[in-house]
Amino acid sequence: MTLIVPAPVSSTPGLGAAFGLGPATRVQFHGSGAEPVARYLGNLLELPVVEGDEAGSSVIQLTITPGERVGAYDLAIDVDAVTISADDPSGLFYGAQSLRQLLPEGLPVTISDAPRFAYRGAMLDVARHFFPVADVKRYIDAIAQLKLNYLHLHLTDDQGWRLEIDGWPELTAIGASTAVNGDPGGFYTQADYTEIVEYAASRFVTIVPEIDVPGHTNAALVAYPSLGGGSYEPYEGVEVGFSSLAIRSEETYLFLDDVFRQVSAITPGPYLHLGGDESLSTTDEDFLYFAERAAALAASHGKTVIGWHELGRSRALPRGTVGQYWGFTTPEDDSAASTTSFVEQGGSVIFSPADVAYLDMKYADDSRVGVDWARGVTSLEEAASWDPLAIIPDLAESHILGLEAPIWTETLPTIEDVEWLAFPRIAAIAEIAWSPRTAPFDELAPRLAAFARHLDAAGTHYFRAPEVDWLPTSDR
Repeated sequence: MTLIVPAPVSSTPGLGAAFGLGPATRVQFHGSGAEPVARYLGNLLELPVVEGDEAGSSVIQLTITPGERVGAYDLAIDVDAVTISADDPSGLFYGAQSLRQLLPEGLPVTISDAPRFAYRGAMLDVARHFFPVADVKRYIDAIAQLKLNYLHLHLTDDQGWRLEIDGWPELTAIGASTAVNGDPGGFYTQADYTEIVEYAASRFVTIVPEIDVPGHTNAALVAYPSLGGGSYEPYEGVEVGFSSLAIRSEETYLFLDDVFRQVSAITPGPYLHLGGDESLSTTDEDFLYFAERAAALAASHGKTVIGWHELGRSRALPRGTVGQYWGFTTPEDDSAASTTSFVEQGGSVIFSPADVAYLDMKYADDSRVGVDWARGVTSLEEAASWDPLAIIPDLAESHILGLEAPIWTETLPTIEDVEWLAFPRIAAIAEIAWSPRTAPFDELAPRLAAFARHLDAAGTHYFRAPEVDWLPTSDR
């Protein structure tokens, strides 16, 4: 068994002695776009980096030959050398992540690998609790090891507005000052946000910003009451569904157009997430009116719109709008129909079923943080054992853009808490997103145990789930 998470498409053990890192080992690169990956790997392994493609002993050779296999790579290890080849820089980076997991043992192997889904994401809620730039970078580093390539930042909610918007100073002066349980607030300047975007890009992770509307907007309403037409108080609780922008007010759409314009301008990635969930204080008629106007505004700034599956109740979305399903593995109410609506309008679907993919669910009844509203607790094995194609059978694999593992932070004031709930479940979900099949848990468990060595080395916290025979170490 090749001890890599996510499992590669094909892996063939070789013969002979292992490849070992030594004083003469170097990282060598060739091809346009290969140098940044080579320097990243050289920095991690503390090895010199040189340009070239000459054969030699004790060489880790990274080569890009332009082609159309986005994210795919081939990796070979023998006693003398390691070679990683890819058609594009992202594939080379993913090959480097596999190599990291195979070291220091360096056993001979030949791997050919490619992602199943184009979108392999995580979501970090920075609105309920705020996480500074350094914490977000730390999370990016952790998820990049698993070949995840999107980080969705939930930037706004009832408890806090976390992104500077020029011309709307009270959004951060007032709206960013609070968090759940009275914990400290905070916000990102646009320069901070750009720093996050650029750092993520260096790990082949694309940032997806979410401005959650029309509900989940109390922080914005406290800052600018005219956006809701009432008077509002800061909120530090955890209830949902009580806030809404003024749906029929033109001021609402002038505000949103400015926000979407600024966020789009500092977001090089293709997506802008509008939220749209749990708008419980908005009438059905008003919600449909809002969805059509807000989605059109976002699309007018050159972005592909993403919305939680409720947005699919509208039949007037911009073509190509992506729906993010957050219902259960067995859909309830109109969640399946709303999700299918995106495909019927020329879009696609991201699956984040709450009962298996929401990382803020407790592992067990006695978990020290987390919640259990999504059909109870979610064990590691449950998070690892679901099939995206079984949730809404009317959707074909071609309709699925990918998967995302969100973590909501009502009970998580620190990045250590976030990591502890996320890992190792996020590794299991990353495997479903990358690998061609959902592996039996007894195949995954030993690979998770091996991966935990790298979490330990990075200081990443994780839960030592009882289903895995972990190596002896402290419980992080």
